[in-house]
Amino acid sequence: MRCLTFHPYSVLLLNFKVLFSHLVISEIVRIFTRNLSSFYPQNMTKITSPLPAFTRFTALDIFRGLTICFMIIVNTSGNGATTYWPLQHAAWNGFTPTDLVFPSFLFAVGNALSFVMKRWDTMKQQEVIFKILKRTALIFLVGYLMYWFPFFKIDAQSHILLSPISHTRIFGVLQRIALCYGIVALMVYYLGTKKTIWLGVFFLFAYWVFLSLFGQSGAEYTMTGNAVLRLDTVLFGTNHLYMGEGIPFDPEGLLSTLPALFNVIGGCTVGRYLQRMGKSYEGLTKLLLAGIGLLFIAYCWNSYFPVNKKLWTSSYAVLTVGLDCIILSGIVYVTDILNKTKGTSFFLVAGKNPLLIYLLSELGVTVLWMIKVGNEPLFHWIYSHIFVFAGDYFGAFLFSVWWMLTCWLLGYVLDRKKIYVRL
Repeated sequence: MRCLTFHPYSVLLLNFKVLFSHLVISEIVRIFTRNLSSFYPQNMTKITSPLPAFTRFTALDIFRGLTICFMIIVNTSGNGATTYWPLQHAAWNGFTPTDLVFPSFLFAVGNALSFVMKRWDTMKQQEVIFKILKRTALIFLVGYLMYWFPFFKIDAQSHILLSPISHTRIFGVLQRIALCYGIVALMVYYLGTKKTIWLGVFFLFAYWVFLSLFGQSGAEYTMTGNAVLRLDTVLFGTNHLYMGEGIPFDPEGLLSTLPALFNVIGGCTVGRYLQRMGKSYEGLTKLLLAGIGLLFIAYCWNSYFPVNKKLWTSSYAVLTVGLDCIILSGIVYVTDILNKTKGTSFFLVAGKNPLLIYLLSELGVTVLWMIKVGNEPLFHWIYSHIFVFAGDYFGAFLFSVWWMLTCWLLGYVLDRKKIYVRL
């Protein structure tokens, strides 16, 4: 196990940080659960809400749209070697703006869940469970098929061969969304808000313990020695893991799903809270203070459990939920308090079909790499013959913006036709 050298008074300081963090978490839970008590009765009887069951919250759609647009931009740089650093993930420990994208997607999933829950009150328990499990399975399956796509490959003799399932990545972005959605939906349905939040906090600490106890001694938080990799290797083998890190390692591994639940729990709690209190100065102030409190906790925790996106450390989960609370409170203030909505329609379009637009962006890139112009993939040909003339870095950025706008255009057409794809 890793040894820590304590300077004078460091033990006292650590105890103070732990105590203060506990008080902050307790106050955040108290604020939200007090204002949400009418939304989450323990016996799940019918809830009376001031909003109709199918009301859309404009700020949440904008938040989702902003998230999906930024996600496409950071995922599709024209040239990875010449990408601006804010549009790259931190190499290991640390944080960049790009590291906020995926947890914000999970936060948005929780927001959407908070609206769906109102429909559960008029449904039988079996129907609710079936819908949750069905949606979980569908999203997971779509994510798996997305990594298997295009389902075939061409060998050196130009023979078309079926891509082997034995080398297809099992976990990934949509798979994590599916698991987090399904688990949190069941938790909220059966346990209610307060217990769900506290269980989410427990998972954060449990994950910290798991990595410390079951990682390689002295290398618990490294890429090669962490418990996430060890568990995935034992359960699935290295052929089913992500290969983009230079070694078989999946940043969306099974064990690291545990702290990611906190992001969906945070989004769901905030979504319900906003429906009750969000369009008031008091509600936004509390949401903003909750976000700041979470940032402070993440800052303190980082010294002992570093912020790390690829391990999805607990400090990282707390940090990203805090940032999302602050960002969302800002969006609500501008759109619902100041009533300034000019320019928001762009993100509203993307926010109404987020999963479909994301799928298009990923599958489309795969197709661009498959199509050859001479001996050069179309993806690289477009960059090197069109965008590179704007400069290596700016050209790579313009390419990603172009691809985002291309995907957004599909969302715009569907929105005009009132077509919204739901899984």
